[in-house]
Amino acid sequence: MLNIDHFELYSVAIITLLAVISPGPDFAVMSKVALLKGRRAGILCALGIGVAISVHLAYTLIGLGVVFANNIWVLNTLRYLGALYLIWLGISALWPDIKKILSTKSFAVPQRESTTIAAKSSAFWTGFACNALNPKTMLFIVSLFSQVISDDTPLVIELGYGFYIAFIHFIWFGSVACLLTSVKVQKKVLVFKGWIERVTGVFLMSFGMRLLAGE
Repeated sequence: MLNIDHFELYSVAIITLLAVISPGPDFAVMSKVALLKGRRAGILCALGIGVAISVHLAYTLIGLGVVFANNIWVLNTLRYLGALYLIWLGISALWPDIKKILSTKSFAVPQRESTTIAAKSSAFWTGFACNALNPKTMLFIVSLFSQVISDDTPLVIELGYGFYIAFIHFIWFGSVACLLTSVKVQKKVLVFKGWIERVTGVFLMSFGMRLLAGE
């Protein structure tokens, strides 16, 4: 019979919940996808985030997490790639406005096009890339398994923790996607769709710039 450390169990559960509900790039990306592309796309984006969490967990469990976290070039590579990806998503969301501003001298608020550069990419891979390229997610997973979870914890329990962490990410972001695509919310989204994309674009670029600056 497995000996479960209840304090460790509760710590992992609470820390994970607090981490997953904290606003960040994942939330901004998933919200944008769900609001503008629908419930199915939002859930696929949430699934992509959950799968990316599983990737972080996999290399942490085999002992590479600490190695990566202690190598500055790995962190910097992830930071630069993640920052550039977020900035690209932000520019993609703002591209219809940028293109119209560049092509006209009028400063009137431009009408949005029906598609954007980002809309052409898969919702799943958008969520996956956003999370996989976030060095803060890697540091969170590594810190959790190195500082909260004991070295004596059986592998099967560590795998259970990993499943819980990935599953909670999927459930949280999937639930938010369902909430944002409810009939009442969607009626309001139709009116403010263009501005929602502009605001999320600015937020994504802001997250990217902060990540690039090492914040």
